Amino acid sequence: MPAKPGHSEDEPDETPHYHGHRERLRERFYAAGPEALSDYELLEMALFAAIPRRDTKPLAKALLKKFGSFAEVVHAPVARLREVDGIKDASINQLKLLAAAAGRIAKGEIKRSVALSSWNEVIDYCRSSMAFADKEQFRLLFLDKRNQLIADEVQQTGTIDHTPVYPREVIKRALELSATALILVHNHPSGDPTPSQADIQMTKAIVEIAKPLGIAVHDHIIVGKNGHASLKGMRLM
Repeated sequence: MPAKPGHSEDEPDETPHYHGHRERLRERFYAAGPEALSDYELLEMALFAAIPRRDTKPLAKALLKKFGSFAEVVHAPVARLREVDGIKDASINQLKLLAAAAGRIAKGEIKRSVALSSWNEVIDYCRSSMAFADKEQFRLLFLDKRNQLIADEVQQTGTIDHTPVYPREVIKRALELSATALILVHNHPSGDPTPSQADIQMTKAIVEIAKPLGIAVHDHIIVGKNGHASLKGMRLM
């Protein structure tokens, strides 16, 4: 049965043997930072609030066994998280909160900075927002003449291996926002960010329409679980 709002999902054990373990984890985390902990230990800590009176290590290890990494766990679809034996709503809510917080922090970084002078922040944001999605998304970052972010919009969501993109609609939206530059972003749910021929052709079509209107297309970034690709960096645009 799902946990009631405002309550944890478990009942107290008779022998709270895990209390000392939790304190030791917290001490290591505060003394040496997150790098001192393995993925399953970070997951254990993340689940403390959802499961305050039960050992969280078995669930943390089960999640990593199914999904592979900390990032893949927190970005996993809710339906797939429910497949893990023993997981309940409170734990799922906690994991989704972590994913949302990571995305919000990354977006805040690029909003506060000049996009083209903080390329690592742009990549981090794109990966945290899209790399682990189970369907393709096409995202547009609209920039002003100082290369600061005006708007961040998902224009299309497609299937596991295709997203329909309409170049004229992309440029129409840029004009509506008075954007002078764009960064195109989409994900490959397969995990492999290698651009397809269709990706390259679509990018060139957008560039051709944008250029006479004074709108620069700075890059097309493709993200996946296994990394990212820059069409500009690969000289494909």
